[in-house]
Amino acid sequence: MKKEERIKKTRQKRRVVRIRKKILAEKRAPRFSVFRSNKYIYVQVFDDLKGTTLASASEKEVEDSKLSRLQKAEEVGRTIAKKVLSKKIKNVVFDKGSYKYHGRIKALADAARKEGLVF
Repeated sequence: MKKEERIKKTRQKRRVVRIRKKILAEKRAPRFSVFRSNKYIYVQVFDDLKGTTLASASEKEVEDSKLSRLQKAEEVGRTIAKKVLSKKIKNVVFDKGSYKYHGRIKALADAARKEGLVF
């Protein structure tokens, strides 16, 4: 592995640890975790105290293939919000991982907020 790649991965891991430490210190609500691959975006809502997954959604569930990646992320945000709200959970803690709050991550979060999730 090249030196630049090693440095990039190390910084990414530090960001994840720093963010998770803050989130896990606030054990007041389930964790809304986002994973972004090159092809899809995935979301899960965890209850860290019980160690269970409460709801999940991904771009694979979006049926309209003519949408842009940003629009698909918004649709995933709406889908996960509906699933979580149906379980009578309104407050969650947003875990963006090592990703910047920008682009598809921001679109997903904003769509979930518009549906009624609070974070």
